[in-house]
Amino acid sequence: MKTVNILEAKSTLSKLIDAVETGREKEIVIARHGRPVARLTKIDEVGSTVRLGIAKGLFSAPESIDEKNELIASFFYGKPTK
Repeated sequence: MKTVNILEAKSTLSKLIDAVETGREKEIVIARHGRPVARLTKIDEVGSTVRLGIAKGLFSAPESIDEKNELIASFFYGKPTK
């Protein structure tokens, strides 16, 4: 575990990130006045949480999404509908 002071971390941040990202360092501790205050570690890759098609078949969409625009505008702006 490597420890660097804040000034060194500021001036070599991209190199420190590269060291963690490539696995040369498992973590890097950033210290202020010799006291550890932060830890730089690699984030484990997580698969996408977006699941396309999860609601398929659970609802239907209208043929025209624009036919109720005036009604919806009246809800927001208080304008009378035609």
